[in-house]
Formats: sequence, structure tokens, C-alpha cells
Amino acid sequence: MPVSDANVKVDTNAAPLNEAANGSAKLHFDVPFFNIQTMFGNLAEQGATRAKANFEQMKAASQEITGALCDACSTNAMRAADYGTKVIEISNANATSTLEFLSQLADARSFADLVNLSTTHSRKTFEATSAQNRELWDLAQKVATETAEPIKQSFNRVLRRAA
Repeated sequence: MPVSDANVKVDTNAAPLNEAANGSAKLHFDVPFFNIQTMFGNLAEQGATRAKANFEQMKAASQEITGALCDACSTNAMRAADYGTKVIEISNANATSTLEFLSQLADARSFADLVNLSTTHSRKTFEATSAQNRELWDLAQKVATETAEPIKQSFNRVLRRAA
């Protein structure tokens, strides 16, 4: 029961103290002793229990999020390696195409052949670059999605439990 002015009753017992000793009556007042520990003990115990439960929830949430971040980092590393491999493949294809073009230019016999080879090579290079950019864009989106989705799901689960 909470302590307030309305429900605290203090009884005083006025009793003569040592009347016979000096002939005058002295009064002795008995005031009850307020035990702070008794009054606030339950409140402190409830607070400690609540704090412990909150700590356990935070610990579980932290562990779940840590696991999700580890998974995300692992996925990110794998997909980044795929992306890096694709960049190397594209670089190799572009270098090979350029060397073939230079070889064809060396074999050209006229200015018209040079213009024709340059135009053909430029068109092929533009088409290849467009396809390569699409591939790299798709890989980058895959990296972002596969990395962010587990983190997003984990945070949503933790936030739903906390609410």
C-alpha cells in the first residue's frame, strides 16, 4: 500500500515519566519508527526486477542484431567478390577487344578501311559497354538487397518485440 498523509496514522502515548522523582509530571511521547527499507523495499525490488527483464530483452535483441550483421557482412563479402570477378572479366573482354581492334587497324590498307573499322569497333564497344553496365548494375542491386534485407528483417523483429 502506498504511503501518503491520508493513510499514515501516528499514535502518541503520553505517559507521565518519573512523576515521583521530582514531583512534576513529565510526558514521554512514543513515536513509531519509520522503517525506510520496509516502505521502499518493494518499490526497489520491483525496479530491480524490471531492470533485469529489460536488460535480458536488450541482450537478446543485441545478439539477434549481431547475428544479422554477421550474416549480412558474409553475404556482402561473397557478392562483392562476385562483383569484383565480373569487373575483371569485363576488363579482360575490353582489353581483348581493344587489342583485336589495334591488330585490325595495323592490317588496314586504306583510309576507308580505317573509318569502317573504327565505326564498327565503336558500335561494338558501345553495345558491349551497355550490356556490361547492365550486368554490373544488376550485381550491385543484388549485393545491396541481399545485404540489407536480413538486417531490415532483424530490426523489424526486434522493434515489434520491444513495442
